[in-house]
Amino acid sequence: MYDTEISQIIEFWFSDRVKPLHFKSTAAFDQEVKDCYLGLWQCAQTGGLDRWMESKEGCLALVILLDQFPLNMFRDQPEAFATEQQSREVAGIAIDAGFDQQMPAPWQVFLYLPFMHSESLSDQERSVSLFESAGLQANLKWAKHHRELIRRFGRFPHRNEILGRTSSADELAYLKSDQAFTG
Repeated sequence: MYDTEISQIIEFWFSDRVKPLHFKSTAAFDQEVKDCYLGLWQCAQTGGLDRWMESKEGCLALVILLDQFPLNMFRDQPEAFATEQQSREVAGIAIDAGFDQQMPAPWQVFLYLPFMHSESLSDQERSVSLFESAGLQANLKWAKHHRELIRRFGRFPHRNEILGRTSSADELAYLKSDQAFTG
């Protein structure tokens, strides 16, 4: 089964216009994603798009919808992380099915990112392994960086305020440092 929305998400996300915004978004782009995809995200959140997991394209579109789009739609809000676990489950299903081995490198990056976004050290180890095995060196650097944050703090300090968590003195010092990663 190949829903029209699957190809629309993939074409949108990997378009020449959107690629520069993947990791450097704007308020206008965040709003565009919300305007276009909020309803579809809500459907995916409740399992309404689980049938998409039957294909590599469907898995990729679902991961983008559950992992990337909430970061745009709900920037600086707890909802930005609401479907991360679901995105990791979909990514795991895709990897177990070997779909990642049938994808071009840019698609693999976004299929693997949910593991980099996790606050679980085992997911972080998986992230590093996936990026390393695929030879995605630029992303491997960031995967290792994220893993080190989880090793050091057990969570991402830059999420504390958004999620209403109290930061430790060590986390506050890190967040004020030149090395701070702010998401």
